[in-house]
Amino acid sequence: MLSEQTIDPNPIEQFRLWLDDARASELAEPDAMTLATASPLCRPSARVVLLRGLDERGFVFFTNYESAKGHELEKNPHAAAVFYWGKLQRQVRIEGSVSKVAPEESDAYFESRPRGHRLSAWASAQSTVIPSREYLESRVASFDSEFAGHDIERPPYWGGYRITPERIEFWQGRPDRLHDRFLFTRSAERWHMERLSP
Repeated sequence: MLSEQTIDPNPIEQFRLWLDDARASELAEPDAMTLATASPLCRPSARVVLLRGLDERGFVFFTNYESAKGHELEKNPHAAAVFYWGKLQRQVRIEGSVSKVAPEESDAYFESRPRGHRLSAWASAQSTVIPSREYLESRVASFDSEFAGHDIERPPYWGGYRITPERIEFWQGRPDRLHDRFLFTRSAERWHMERLSP
């Protein structure tokens, strides 16, 4: 169980421990997080993305910069993310500022993806209206032919974002809804921890 004595004073390290547990538990998509963004008019939207990088700087995911979330992050570079591992009765909430990762980092991740994934990044103008599934498949076929015998480089409109956390909350379920909640807030590069009422 989670307590003042067992929680790591570094929330990034605590998150790593829980993510390792989730992966070891063979949960479906343990790296999946619900990402919430908001428009300049404060209209929220949320979707599930996959965590693809983690270090002391923050949480990294990759997407099309011209997608709906990309446009929202361009105007309002803040986001919230939630990991929920129901089998383990654990949840992590993250809030912070968002910035693009370095191009070299996006290039390295893109090169690690299977060929089909790389072709899809070229073929899909994410979040835009298309006439049919056949239209999408024809675009994949066209790019497949274009890149035949060549490396598929990263599209200029595709890459990574990093959530630099300002708040990280850990929730551990307990019987009778007397759950454990610990909130970390960052100030001047230091983390401060408080226990919250469930």
